[in-house]
Amino acid sequence: MTQPSLPELLHAAVTAVGGTERPGQVAMAEAVAEAIDDGAHLLVQAGTGTGKSLGYLVPALAHGERVVVATATLALQRQLVERDLPRTVEALHPLLRRRPEFAMLKGRSNYLCLHRLHEGVPQDEEEGLFDQFEAAAPTSKLGQDLLRLRDWSDETETGDRDDLTPGVSDRAWSQVSVSSRECLGATKCAYGAECFAEAARERAKLAEVIVTNHALLAIDAIEGAPVLPQHEVLIVDEAHELVSRVTGVATGELTPGQVNRAVRRAAKLVNEKAADQLQTAAEGFERLMELALPGRLEEIPEDLGYALMALRDACRTVISAIGSTRDKSVQDEDAVRKQALASVESVHDVAERITNGSEWDVVWYERHEPRGGAAYRHSGASLRVAPMSVSGLLREKLFTDRSVVLTSATLKLGGDFNGVGASLGLGPEGDDLPQWKGVDVGSPFDYPRQGILYVAKHLARPARDGDRKDMLDELTELIQAAGGRTLGLFSSMRAAQLAAEELRSRIPEYPILLQGEETLGELIKNFAADPRTCLFGTLSLWQGVDVPGPSCQLVVMDKIPFPRPDDPLMSARQKAVEEAGGNGFMAVAATHAALLMAQGAGRLVRASGDRGVVAVLDPRLATARYGSYLKASMPDFWYTTDRNQVRKSLAAIDAAAKQTEAAATE
Repeated sequence: MTQPSLPELLHAAVTAVGGTERPGQVAMAEAVAEAIDDGAHLLVQAGTGTGKSLGYLVPALAHGERVVVATATLALQRQLVERDLPRTVEALHPLLRRRPEFAMLKGRSNYLCLHRLHEGVPQDEEEGLFDQFEAAAPTSKLGQDLLRLRDWSDETETGDRDDLTPGVSDRAWSQVSVSSRECLGATKCAYGAECFAEAARERAKLAEVIVTNHALLAIDAIEGAPVLPQHEVLIVDEAHELVSRVTGVATGELTPGQVNRAVRRAAKLVNEKAADQLQTAAEGFERLMELALPGRLEEIPEDLGYALMALRDACRTVISAIGSTRDKSVQDEDAVRKQALASVESVHDVAERITNGSEWDVVWYERHEPRGGAAYRHSGASLRVAPMSVSGLLREKLFTDRSVVLTSATLKLGGDFNGVGASLGLGPEGDDLPQWKGVDVGSPFDYPRQGILYVAKHLARPARDGDRKDMLDELTELIQAAGGRTLGLFSSMRAAQLAAEELRSRIPEYPILLQGEETLGELIKNFAADPRTCLFGTLSLWQGVDVPGPSCQLVVMDKIPFPRPDDPLMSARQKAVEEAGGNGFMAVAATHAALLMAQGAGRLVRASGDRGVVAVLDPRLATARYGSYLKASMPDFWYTTDRNQVRKSLAAIDAAAKQTEAAATE
């Protein structure tokens, strides 16, 4: 029997999910199939509305080898596992004559730990374990969350935190979950046979398609202990997020609070001499952190170097001492020891990494906002270390043994794929190994007819932390012309708060929702429900909002989102590019801004009937030399700097939407 063709398979899958085939989706499926067949690497830019999940799932399932799909957001993981994969597998079954299995796999701390739930949490202050259900008053929010978790543990099949709705606080979840370092291991644990995390791993071993997240993919690449089963094809969706997720996983942190926790946990399990050595080292580190000023440490100061060596050596002593003592007075000693070891090892590893001092690492102090009084000392400062670049790591770990497909609506910055390729460890297209190619399959939307890009060229250039009264005046008039319907994307939380406060008093007839005042899901739901409402916020809104229709017809960016000049990691990366003879500003700051602006502008047109304006309230987009690079990274909207034209267009779009709304209610 002949194999069904790719167009036949795609047609069956698209019909099953109730979609319509798009030329871009067909082009994408063909490019993915070719890359998988050749064992090659592909970067594919697919605009919103292309139907990219089917564009990669169909060729991957048709190929028949094991595939891992890694995404950045929970929403997309759910969509794949609950909607796209079940329907696609069903639709392809008669044609492929097999029904591929699929499974979701996340890091261990995302699953409920039955040992923690039933045996309690190793306690820092008292001996042994404490029953968190006894300790939390049932009337408190924590107590109620824990009781809900206990009931849920009897009915859940997955133990996956994301299947619990409504969710619980991080504090409650930490009482019933463990990190991979704290886990006793299935063979040593009384609950090993029923363990949710182990069951998820077993399902993944049997599945042909494994859906995971960027963080687990990064852990799999960095830690050297494989978490994901062997696979022949890796598909990275939302690939524009990968570098920052991998950087996050590869970043180490030390805080006085974390070091003191390690001291308390280890004290009961080792001899007095080892415990004292760690206590003294922790006190020395804490004294230094009280004086820490934020910023990059190009060289490790001598006193910090000594403090870190003392910590590292004390941790080593404790680690070997914990290994050789048994204490009959400690209940469930294995869990207590494992948690103490995990705490001490993580302090040791970061102290050793900074002490060893790699030229590829960036080290800095960070100060967090004081939360009042004595808490300032502990929550105040942290010492952080991150890789200068993850491109070498990705090149070595990601692109060697399998075919990799990376896809997103924004991979072409400034008109080509080379910038994103370089950040992933790929040389210029067609250059040395690993071989890769970039394909832009376009968008089903008619951007020049559906959207306007407006730059408020007449405004003053934004100064750092300067008063932007002219920007707020402009924003007020734009919102009034649009009849609300505005998503405000701000470069800092402070700017978003100031704008929300000011506009709530100026135009109270347009409700303004502010990120942080509710959960993100709740905010987006309320924003979509009422066309007059506006939603203001920062980073996660630039990439996470999907509100088609008349509720979002104006997307405003207060200024070009360059990284802060005092961001230690970004400025270190910029400096490194300059020292190598490149243009640091374009390679780091402009690329960062281009990616966010492309994502932010992508919030406007989410469906073929959407119309609207992206307004950038920063004249530099029209006047600076890098402006054309940033514009080339955004959708191809009709472009203007004419403020009267834009107000007329917004008023017309608002009137048309009101007419449609009125017709719908009649």
